[in-house]
Amino acid sequence: MIAYFDCFSGISGDMTLGAFIDLGVPVKWLKDTLRSIPLTGFDITVSSVSRHGITAKSVHIHTEDNAQSRNYTKIRSLIEKSPLLVMVKEKSLKIFERLANAESKIHGCPAEKVHFHEVGGIDAIADIVGVAFCIEHLGIKKIIASSLPLGTGFVSCGHGTLPVPSPATLEILKGIPVFGSGVDCELVTPTGAAIIATLAESYGPMPDMVIEKTGYGAGKQDIKSKPNLLRIITGTAQNHQTYCQKETVVMIETCIDDMNPEIFGFVMDRLFEDGALDVYWIPVFMKKNRPGTMMQVLCRKNQEEVIINRILSETTSSGLRYYDVKRSILAREEIIIKTGYGLIKVKRITDPAGGVRIVPEYEVCKKIALEKNIPIRVVYDTLTKEGSQQSLDKKHA
Repeated sequence: MIAYFDCFSGISGDMTLGAFIDLGVPVKWLKDTLRSIPLTGFDITVSSVSRHGITAKSVHIHTEDNAQSRNYTKIRSLIEKSPLLVMVKEKSLKIFERLANAESKIHGCPAEKVHFHEVGGIDAIADIVGVAFCIEHLGIKKIIASSLPLGTGFVSCGHGTLPVPSPATLEILKGIPVFGSGVDCELVTPTGAAIIATLAESYGPMPDMVIEKTGYGAGKQDIKSKPNLLRIITGTAQNHQTYCQKETVVMIETCIDDMNPEIFGFVMDRLFEDGALDVYWIPVFMKKNRPGTMMQVLCRKNQEEVIINRILSETTSSGLRYYDVKRSILAREEIIIKTGYGLIKVKRITDPAGGVRIVPEYEVCKKIALEKNIPIRVVYDTLTKEGSQQSLDKKHA
């Protein structure tokens, strides 16, 4: 399932929830699921509104006067200790981490102590964890977004009066395509920015897809110049592309001939931590026939600036090149399989003929091999065999 976020009027947490509810997520199920965290002192109400003749869902999160306030550390602990699905936890924590890091940089305090104000804390948890729940409920595997329009003016918050876009929003949106809309209104909130920056794999026009449903989530203000809505379009890849996903990513490269070779391994590890899709070292001959190494790093658009900063700060390179590249990848998904080593997360990849292969993650296999004191190839073979058998059993069930 593909979801295209058409952010023609921006994005916020409540707009995203509204669009997902319009796509069919049951409100009662969403509230009950959030309360299982456990999250208390709130309620969610949903109403239908019209924006320029388009009917949409407007979400309101109500909080009690004595609702508990939380900083980022408490929110992270709450999510980590909750009975949530692993995928929901991972998505929620990544979004909160991005939001907390941005607030930390802007306000000059450690991320662990970033405070989500009394109402805002519950709002943020309900918005972010609720969005992660909705993605799993609807079976969405890939998210693509349009460029984001930014408003102008000022907005009042717990820190005072801030310019629009807010400093936190701009920090989160580094490396993501935006444009000025001229609308005197906050179109992209920090929470909305954190959600889309974390979840979207790429940005641009709507991908080739067979449309199934469309959901509209309403913003709080009724803008005269255009409908203040977030539109989420879901569907599947066209039949001839179901086995292959196409996307545009960024290639960043530089050539180095004056760095201690031992540093390359360290830099590679840091680049993968930053979100690099792949890293290559290629032997080259540079001017005056000096031997050197070409560093190529493949990443998504929203990681471009982070990767560039990493290369320029961790290596001796004084400049680099970067450009968009297109790639096609076989359909893949992360699944949990039951094995002799317990419940293990693996990748299931589907080839053009419809065949399925199971690919265990190296770090997972390494951990098992060390804990069990067995060869890592035995772990690979066992996980691959057991995962493939389970896929076959499921296919014939």
